[in-house]
Amino acid sequence: MRLTELAKGVAAIVDHVADQHTADAVAARLRDLGFVHGEPVRIVATAPWGGDPIVVQIGSTRFALRRAEAQRVNLQTAHGVAA
Repeated sequence: MRLTELAKGVAAIVDHVADQHTADAVAARLRDLGFVHGEPVRIVATAPWGGDPIVVQIGSTRFALRRAEAQRVNLQTAHGVAA
C-alpha cells in the first residue's frame, strides 16, 4: 500500500521509500525526514477534493506533502499501532 492510499487517521508502518530514478533527491529527503522502515505514520489531514497537500504525522512531527511525494512512501498496515 502507498501512503496516498491510507485513510485519514489510520496508522500504518513505513516499509520503504521508492526511488523514481538514480540519486532521487526527493526520495532521499523523505528518508532524511524520518520516512524509514519501521516508523509509524498516519495521515492527519487532507486537502479538499483529493488535492495537495496532505498532512502526515511520523513520530511527533507533522509534514505537509504533495501527493506525488507521498506516492513514493510504501507502507505495511499497522496491527496494534494506535491511530
